[in-house]
Amino acid sequence: MSECPMTLSGKKLLEAELAQLIKVDREEIKRAISEARDLGDLKENAEYHSAKERQSLIEGRILDVQSKLARARVVDVSIIKTDKVVFGATVEIFDNQKEVTLTYQLVGEDEAMTDPKKISYNSPLGKALIGKEIGDEVIVKAPKGDLVYEVQDIKYA
Repeated sequence: MSECPMTLSGKKLLEAELAQLIKVDREEIKRAISEARDLGDLKENAEYHSAKERQSLIEGRILDVQSKLARARVVDVSIIKTDKVVFGATVEIFDNQKEVTLTYQLVGEDEAMTDPKKISYNSPLGKALIGKEIGDEVIVKAPKGDLVYEVQDIKYA
């Protein structure tokens, strides 16, 4: 099993999601299944089948989150001391095509989905940024052609 790197805030988000799934969503779906079951014939009961499908999705997500938390390697960004971009870094980059400065934090996949200012370390841009220093050029292969960025600042907060 591979480790699942995440920031402390990313771990807290997953723990909160897991609590919501188990304590609220799972209980709501149990009630919905029970109510749908009371409607009669289960073969042609759309409410029952819909509730069972939702239950399957909830249980799958619970297992996924539990697995990620079990494999979690929490990275304390505040103690990182390096001049290179590593997991957890907040990076300011200059987009040469659009001539605009962008700021992103490299985080785990689940955490990246919660905030547009966060990108996954596994994304094409995230992979390209790893190991770079201030002043380095970053080239990301994209369907429209290469995207070129320049690292302007790296912070660990």
